[in-house]
Amino acid sequence: MGRAIPDTIPTEPPFASEFETNFDSLLNIYYINQSLESMVDDASFEVNDSLLPDFPDSVYIARLSDIPSVIDLSYNRLVKNYINVYAKKRRDQVRYMLGIADYYFPIIEQVFDLYDIPYELKYLAIIESALNPRAVSRAGAVGTWQFMYGTARMYDLRINSLVDERKDIIKSTHAAARFLKNLYSIYGDWTLALAAYNCGPGNVNKAIRRSGGKRDFWEIYYFLPRETRGYVPAFIAATYTMNYYQDHRLSKKAVDIVMHADTIMLKEKLHLKQVAEVLNFPVEHLRDLNPQYRYDIIPGSSKNAYSLALPVSEVSTFIDLQDSILAYKDSVFFDQEKLITSPSRVSRNFQVDLPSDKYDKLYYTVKSGDAPGLIADWYDVRLSDLRYWNNISRNLIRSGQKLVIYKPKGKSKRYEDLDHMSFAEKQRFAGREVKGAMTEDQLSSNDGEPDGDFAYYTVRDGDTLWEIAQKYAGVTDTDIARWNNLTNGNSIKPGQKIRILITEQVVP
Repeated sequence: MGRAIPDTIPTEPPFASEFETNFDSLLNIYYINQSLESMVDDASFEVNDSLLPDFPDSVYIARLSDIPSVIDLSYNRLVKNYINVYAKKRRDQVRYMLGIADYYFPIIEQVFDLYDIPYELKYLAIIESALNPRAVSRAGAVGTWQFMYGTARMYDLRINSLVDERKDIIKSTHAAARFLKNLYSIYGDWTLALAAYNCGPGNVNKAIRRSGGKRDFWEIYYFLPRETRGYVPAFIAATYTMNYYQDHRLSKKAVDIVMHADTIMLKEKLHLKQVAEVLNFPVEHLRDLNPQYRYDIIPGSSKNAYSLALPVSEVSTFIDLQDSILAYKDSVFFDQEKLITSPSRVSRNFQVDLPSDKYDKLYYTVKSGDAPGLIADWYDVRLSDLRYWNNISRNLIRSGQKLVIYKPKGKSKRYEDLDHMSFAEKQRFAGREVKGAMTEDQLSSNDGEPDGDFAYYTVRDGDTLWEIAQKYAGVTDTDIARWNNLTNGNSIKPGQKIRILITEQVVP
C-alpha cells in the first residue's frame, strides 16, 4: 500500500484536464437539472475553500488500507491530485453522483455478484461516465460503461435505429462484467485489467513488452498511452472519495429520479408516452428509467422481447391496464395501415369474424394459470382454431385478455357459463382431474412452495440466471433462484435443469 512512483512522473495527472471537462458535460442530464430547479440547497454543507479539510499522506494511506478490496489501492501524489479533483474542485458534481449512486450502485453490485466481480469496480462507472447512461464520448463510446460499437456487439448488446442497449444500465453492466472478467483472465491483475478496459489489451500488451515483461501497472506506467496513465489513479481516487466523502464535508445531493424500479418484458410495440399518459406519470421519469430507447419506442415483437422499467408503485397498475395502454392512441404513435398490411406485424388485437348466421360468438377472459390448450379443451375447440381466431403467437396469453370462441349455431349454450367458473369447475366441466395450473386464489395466498405448472429449462454454457429470466415474461432472476433453492447465481452449470413457474404464459 502506498508504493512510491518515480519522481519523473508528472505531478499533474495527464488524464486530469479531459477528466474535469467531462465532469461538467456528462452531468448535464435531466434529473440533475430538475433537482437544481426544484430543491433548496442545504446551506450547512456549503463550505468555504479555506475551510476544506486536508490530511497528511499517512491518513490517506490508512484509509485506503481500510477499504475492503482485492484491488491494489496504492497511494501516491497522482492519486492525491485526483482526490483533490473530487473533494475540492468538483464538489457539487460529486454530491450529485453520490445521490445518483443510491439508484445505480445496487443494480451494478447485483450484476457483479453474479460474475464474481469485485464490488469496488462499480466505481469505474464514475470515471467512465459520471454515472450518466446517456454519456457519449468524443470517440463515440456510449453509456454508463462507455462501450464502443464493436465491443458492445461482441458482448451481445443490441444496437439499431430504435434501441441502444449500451444505455441500458442492466444489460450494459452484464456486458461490462463479462468484459472485465475476460480482461482479468488475461492478466491476473485488476489494475492491468482496468488499464486494458481503457485503452485495449493490445496497448497494455505493448507496454508489457516494452517494459521488458513487467506486469505491474506502475512499472509499465510510462509505456502506456498518455490518457491511460491517469486512469488507475482516478479509479483509486474515486474509490476513496465514495467511501470517505463525509470526512471531506461532502453530502449527498437529493436527485429527482425514481429509486425503486421493476422490469416488465414486452413482446408488443409500445410508446413511452402511451404509458405516461394512461398512468398519468411524467414521461421524463420513464425516459430516465429506459434511456436505451432512442425515440421513446419499445419495438417489441413476437420474436424479440424488450424490457420496460417502471417504478415499483406503477407495475401492478400497468399490468391491470396493459391492453388499454397498448391500444391508447395507437394510431397516433404507430402507423396502423403499415401494421395491418404486413402479415408479420399484424395488430395483436386482431380477431377473426366468422359468419353470424352460422356461428355463435362467445367471450372468455383469461385468468392467472390459464393456457391456450386448457381453454381450447374447456370449449371443445381445436387449439389451432383458438390461436387463429385470436392471433395468439407461441401460446402467449395474458391475464385480463379477452378471447373470442366460435361454436356452431345453436351449440353454444352449455359453454356460456365457463367464463364465470373457477379453475376446478372448468376442469370438472371438461372431465379432467383438478390439478396443474395455479388458480387466482392459489396465486394470491401462495407464500410457500409454488404448486403451479413448471417449465424446465436446460442451462447452456455461459447462461446466467438474469439471461434465463429474460426468456420468460414476468420472471426475475430472484424468482428463479427461489424456485430452485439457489443461493448463488454462479452455481448453475451447463446441463442443469432449472424450473420456471408458469402462470400467465406457456413456453413451447
